[in-house]
Amino acid sequence: MTTPVTSPQSNGMAESFVKTLKRDYAKLADRPDSQTVMEQLPKWFDDYNSYHPHSALGYLPAKLFREKRAVN
Repeated sequence: MTTPVTSPQSNGMAESFVKTLKRDYAKLADRPDSQTVMEQLPKWFDDYNSYHPHSALGYLPAKLFREKRAVN
């Protein structure tokens, strides 16, 4: 299922992602300056997609959810 970029649902998903990124990554990280944060972003995105459980996906990480869905 896809959600159009301009839909209210996609806005809600974007807001939820930003909230999670701030709560679970930025608040807990060493962030003395913007350069340090920018360097950490790829690791945060990888963790978010590969290991972080998502309630909307049955508490699976997004990568595992997509892999299981592709098999079915």
